[in-house]
Amino acid sequence: MDALIKSLRPGKPSDIKPSDVKSPEVRPAELDPAEFLAAAVRADQPRPSRAEAEAAVKTLLGYIGENTGREGLIDTPRRVVEAYDELYQGYHQCPAEVLDRTFGETAGYDDFVLIRDIEFTSQCEHHMMPFYGRAHIAYTPVERVVGLSKLARLTDIFARRLQTQEHLTAQIAAAIDEVLKPRGVAVVIEAEHTCMSVRGVAKHGAMTFTSRFTGMFRDNPAEQARFMSMVRGPQR
Repeated sequence: MDALIKSLRPGKPSDIKPSDVKSPEVRPAELDPAEFLAAAVRADQPRPSRAEAEAAVKTLLGYIGENTGREGLIDTPRRVVEAYDELYQGYHQCPAEVLDRTFGETAGYDDFVLIRDIEFTSQCEHHMMPFYGRAHIAYTPVERVVGLSKLARLTDIFARRLQTQEHLTAQIAAAIDEVLKPRGVAVVIEAEHTCMSVRGVAKHGAMTFTSRFTGMFRDNPAEQARFMSMVRGPQR
């Protein structure tokens, strides 16, 4: 039996006029500078007490069916809250301060600076499960450069918050662009998400790639390609 294939588009290709085809709308980034230039938590912001946080952990332990009074779990609420203080310390750190100090002794260096394989661990805001991987960051300075470790610290500040990988990528690029004002920024992140590899579809080893390019990396395909070739170099 012959199958009948019906076109999803009305009319023939020749019937479609160039004027009928609309180019996709290009929208600017919708990141508020306040979200990536200052600490996410204000000193005067109301927050639950540590005792309330520990009680919440105890409630969750009871919800999954555990005996919260047994020996192995007596101190678990305290340990979990202490772990949260470490895992989410990025809420209390200011990204702009990390990039604030720059150096001008560059001998006229005018090419981009690339730091690749910056390892990070973050937490998915949808399931509060870890995702981890590597960030590759490049920027083309204008006269002054930032200390190399600062880009790694910047990555950690944003990673140590509840995140999506897309938002993490955009925040890193936007902070560098806003504070350093370079000729261009390139950020690529590759990560494995345990909310996909451990639960749900349980596809261990599946990697997610995201990127954000500004300035010369966005406008010059050759520079973007050179950046990607260095990130994916044969020595990896």
